[in-house]
Amino acid sequence: MPETFATLLLAHVLADFLFQTNWMVANKRAALPLAAHIAVVLATAVLATGTLDPALFALALAHLGIDLVKTHSGAKGLLPFLLDQAAHLATLVAVAVVAPDLWAGGPWAGLTWLPAGMALIAGFVLATRAGGFAMALLMVPWGDVGLGGLPNGGRIIGLLERGLIFVLVLTGQASGIGFLIAAKSVLRFGAVREEGRLSEYVIIGTLASFGWAILAATATMALMAALPPLGIPDLSP
Repeated sequence: MPETFATLLLAHVLADFLFQTNWMVANKRAALPLAAHIAVVLATAVLATGTLDPALFALALAHLGIDLVKTHSGAKGLLPFLLDQAAHLATLVAVAVVAPDLWAGGPWAGLTWLPAGMALIAGFVLATRAGGFAMALLMVPWGDVGLGGLPNGGRIIGLLERGLIFVLVLTGQASGIGFLIAAKSVLRFGAVREEGRLSEYVIIGTLASFGWAILAATATMALMAALPPLGIPDLSP
């Protein structure tokens, strides 16, 4: 079952956070963009498992239902985003429980290291890309406060810092996160030291971003521990 779940998790994060275009997101109330997104959801699941099992079609239909509820509810913000992803995660678990041999019966089953690799990639995407969406939604109430700088500079910094934290935790170097916080504090100090609202904005965003990455890395480690080893050297102390 863990192999099946890891496979479906990778398919989900690819479909929702990498292959879902801005056009799909902006026009999801229309039939064509929503159908295109669900087609991507099904295609990634089929490619990841290497099967056309009916459970994958049921998973795509469940994804459609969840997206319809979220889209037509009109709910926006971080909480609806988290609830939406929790509902998708629940469907992945349900399919893995009902059809635990999806992976074992597929053509990639002989690659025993692959599920751990899929879990690693899925965790990285969740830490970086999904974390970016979550942080943007979290900071919406303070959207009138921000740092001037390069276009999309803050978004790129967030992606890089979450990626670094993910790697640090998985390699057993979590203590390095403290140095990362110190470095960011020094670099931001000149910009925020005289503006209380701006400094609080940066602190909230930084701590939330770091926390998200640590949580994603910890969950990835837990999932990988239940899977056959990836076959790379253990870099932890």
